[in-house]
Amino acid sequence: MSSTSVAPLNRTLEQELNALLRGASLECLVCGEFVLRQGHRISCPECGSTLRAEGDSVKTQLEFDVQAG
Repeated sequence: MSSTSVAPLNRTLEQELNALLRGASLECLVCGEFVLRQGHRISCPECGSTLRAEGDSVKTQLEFDVQAG
């Protein structure tokens, strides 16, 4: 009888961002809630963080417009 173990899945921030941009993930990287897609912009209604693709560029910019309180 062989024993199987669960291997941890460690993903980098870059991998998480790419999954979010591809639509493979719908989870906010800041708070874990579901995100909304609006054109080239992905935003979280819960915490207010926004991810936007700049045109057809591979570069992305993550904005943190979250205020403590």
